[in-house]
Amino acid sequence: MIFREATTADIPQLQIVRHTVKENTLSDPARVTDKDCELYLTQRGKGWVCEVEEGIAGFAIVDLQEHNVWALFLRPEYEGKGIGKQLHNIMLDWYFQQTTETVWLGTGPGTRAETFYQKQGWRKAGTHGKNEIKFEMSQADWQAKR
Repeated sequence: MIFREATTADIPQLQIVRHTVKENTLSDPARVTDKDCELYLTQRGKGWVCEVEEGIAGFAIVDLQEHNVWALFLRPEYEGKGIGKQLHNIMLDWYFQQTTETVWLGTGPGTRAETFYQKQGWRKAGTHGKNEIKFEMSQADWQAKR
């Protein structure tokens, strides 16, 4: 496994990963375009991938403009192997080197992602959108966790 910064050349594989997830699926897959991915990777923030022999197993992208985790997804066959946690840690280490702003994310209630974020030290902060839980992580909380 190789963890590295995501590039625009990775976008086709990022889309494959995003469309194979079993939870937090997109109601309309066309909503997240290749141009959106490019914007978040090159102008709004940064992303990372975990590369395996078969291609990209997972990725994470954080947005510095809205101060949120835009994406953290794994192909289902790579869940439970520590990849998500490693991507999460790389992403938040970088994020808090750039800003002291609290970062937030939204995820579906009752999902494995909800449990994952709670275990990583995220705090519930209400709701987001129609049916998502909003989580937040402050720089102080992240430093205490690390």
